[in-house]
Amino acid sequence: MFGRKRKLEDFSSEIEAHIQMEIERLREQGLSEEEARATARRSFGNLMHAQERFYESGRWLWWDHCWHDLRYALRMLRKSPGFTAIAVLTIALGIGATTAIFSVVDALLLHPLPYPQPEQLVSIVDDLPGVGARDVGMSPPEWQDLQRSGIFEYVSPTWFDENNLTGSSQPARVRVLIVAPNYFALLGVKPQLGRTFNPEDHSPGLLLEVVISEGLWMRAFGGDPNILDKSVRMDSDLYRIVGVMPSRFDAPGRITEERNIEIWVATSFYGLPMADHPPRSRRNLPTAIARLKPGLTVAVAQSRLNALTAALQREFPEDYPLQSAWTIQLLPLKERVVGNVRQSLILLLGAVGLVLLIGCVNVANLLLARASARGREMAVRQALGAARKRLISQLLTESVLLSLIGGIAGVVILFSSKAFLLRLVPATLPRANEVSINWGVLLFALVASLVAGAIFGLAPALQAGRIDLTHALKEAARGSTGSGKQARARRILVITEFALSLVLMIAAGLLLRSFWDLLNVRLGFNPENVMVVRTRLPAPNDPKTDIYRTAAQEVPFLREVLRRSGTLPGVEEMAFGDTASIPLDQSQRDLKLISEGQFFLTFGGRETPGEQATVAERSSVTPGYFHLLGMELLRGRWFNDLDDVQAPQVAVVNEAFARTYWPNQDPLGKRFKGTKADSPWITVVGLIANARTESLSEASIPKIYLDLYQTGGKRLAIFLRGHLDAAAIPAEVREQVHSVDPTLPLSSAQMLKETVAASLSERRFSMEMIALFAITALLLATLGIYGVISYMVSVRTHEIGIRIALGAQRRNILRIVLRQGLALALAGAVVGLACALIVSHLMAGLLYGVRPTDPLTFLSVALLLMGVTLLACYIPARRAMRVDPMVALRHE
Repeated sequence: MFGRKRKLEDFSSEIEAHIQMEIERLREQGLSEEEARATARRSFGNLMHAQERFYESGRWLWWDHCWHDLRYALRMLRKSPGFTAIAVLTIALGIGATTAIFSVVDALLLHPLPYPQPEQLVSIVDDLPGVGARDVGMSPPEWQDLQRSGIFEYVSPTWFDENNLTGSSQPARVRVLIVAPNYFALLGVKPQLGRTFNPEDHSPGLLLEVVISEGLWMRAFGGDPNILDKSVRMDSDLYRIVGVMPSRFDAPGRITEERNIEIWVATSFYGLPMADHPPRSRRNLPTAIARLKPGLTVAVAQSRLNALTAALQREFPEDYPLQSAWTIQLLPLKERVVGNVRQSLILLLGAVGLVLLIGCVNVANLLLARASARGREMAVRQALGAARKRLISQLLTESVLLSLIGGIAGVVILFSSKAFLLRLVPATLPRANEVSINWGVLLFALVASLVAGAIFGLAPALQAGRIDLTHALKEAARGSTGSGKQARARRILVITEFALSLVLMIAAGLLLRSFWDLLNVRLGFNPENVMVVRTRLPAPNDPKTDIYRTAAQEVPFLREVLRRSGTLPGVEEMAFGDTASIPLDQSQRDLKLISEGQFFLTFGGRETPGEQATVAERSSVTPGYFHLLGMELLRGRWFNDLDDVQAPQVAVVNEAFARTYWPNQDPLGKRFKGTKADSPWITVVGLIANARTESLSEASIPKIYLDLYQTGGKRLAIFLRGHLDAAAIPAEVREQVHSVDPTLPLSSAQMLKETVAASLSERRFSMEMIALFAITALLLATLGIYGVISYMVSVRTHEIGIRIALGAQRRNILRIVLRQGLALALAGAVVGLACALIVSHLMAGLLYGVRPTDPLTFLSVALLLMGVTLLACYIPARRAMRVDPMVALRHE
């Protein structure tokens, strides 16, 4: 492999020695020097042929061919710097973009969860399809049933909360996950310091031990190596730190807050501050994860779970009425974490793949044009004995080398712009912190480069392999720049490029229209000049020590904060609400607490047999909330100061709630209550218009608003409207809150318009990426059309000169050239529209307010691309109009 040249020299020396011996023998027989040498040469035969046979007998002949092809390809690329630069830039753009999107797909969809045997991890979802409720949580008795079922190795409810960390210079909010003691054993992870909870600990109440994250350890405790067994106070309760999790550990949550847990607290979910004997129908555990028994698949576990739920329904018919149709579904934990972004990511990967394919088609066109100029070279090489296989191999080597250089350039660009690109990824995207350029991503870039090189190098390589020597040499002698087959191949490639670009642009157009419709929907509330600041009241383990235990104890705090903060500069209106009342707050979209979120209720005045509980969205707010947000009152009244803890509880409902539960009736005066035994009856006093507070794409979600002065709440949001100084107002509000209760933390101050915009972050990310790819595709398609038409004009320069010399009008020349470009565009449009119909139906789930077959989008995008194509054709057509007949007739 490495000493071939020396071995060939040794072989040649040996042959020369044999010939010299033959010459000496012939001279001894009386022949002259010249006669002896000639006779010896003739008797030996073709020396060059012998050397070639020796050369080809080597085991590494393919390596020599590859090495020579590689050196030749480098020389040819160096001889055409302009062509090389354009081709490398095109491929770098395609490979870089494809690799960037693949890195996101790899982290979210392909890469397994970072826990041992992640395929055994599942999420448990309780549904009540009979009342239209999904993922309603479970009760502690149900959790115990699952633990004893024999289906799971471990089961742990997970309950996200935010607690007040006190004792430092300033109270702080910390993100807490309340779990079962077996949580860390379930995930199979270990701390970097200390230990985790004992999975066999079934003590009542909250265990007075916590595990903290490395981030909190560094930020709040300065990375103290002696942190173990130190105490930390949360909500006036002391906890002992027993472990610190490593930095790479992240809780498998769906929302941003759940993925950045700072403290883990364990409980057996009975005993203070929870009930000793919680009822089976009290679904106060928001969600749960589990690890299947070894050897069980999700399908087998689901079938066993179905049998268990059927048995429980027979045993406890009052807790599981047939009308609710209670079911438990097992989802792979990864599916739960990834959520609904799979379709968007696959669409993005497909779109960037189309961009790469369009780039390949463009480079293939460039190579075909270059092959036309090199036609005589290929013909001469074949005439001198080069095999077609070697010519194809050499041209493919050149293409793959070009693609590898472009791929390397693309990866270098990707590395240099990594920080900028990661900022484009929305924070709400699950596992966004795991997006990285790892070895798997680099391997993908390498494979993509090799495949791209093979794709765009195939057409010119096959053209070279099928060359007709006689025809090619004659054309070369006449100075022709290409054959009819090459011209047809280039036209087919341009039609393909046009069709792919049209598909991508139509997809971008549909997403853009959908996004625009979402931006312009009637919200039903006014987010202008509104700021939201969060706080949380303490919830100590012993409710008797809670100074905000009841609504009556909480109301003075609420009224005093409203009074003091109302005097701040620029503040015109203020109100309180629980965090479920923050419109379009994505950080709380999957959070269900006892005091907020989904609310199970029954209705009064119904005589329907088999009456059943119903679920609805609920928020608690103070009287000024509705006016502050500009909500429309249709009938009845808002809350007022007379609605206090002494008065009967009242509610304001939206149109969707009234229409769903009291169709064709006046909801005012109607009553409902929660399913808890001690729940009071609640009377409807107001009806408001539907508002898009839960989702921008859905306004008709039944919603109940209760009076915060009557219900109380722990997780609070302070709403402020006015001409606010966004930088200064959070500190001013904190000062007023601390003047009432210095132990309360304030956090997440944000303008409501930013919250509304954040609810569209994932849609915006998909739309921006698709639009960027579509613009790139449009540019590449335009360049492709321009290149083909320019090539056709250069080929027909002689013909155009004859036409003009014979009296053809220049506008006729313009018409001929534009007709060629328009024919290619029409053919590409027909193919592209057919493909776009298929793609648009596949992405129907991502659209809002626009049909997948929207004729306006299809027609406008097709006309736009046709117009750009005509513009690209006009430049070479204008050049053709100005051809000098005398110069054209001498053109070769």
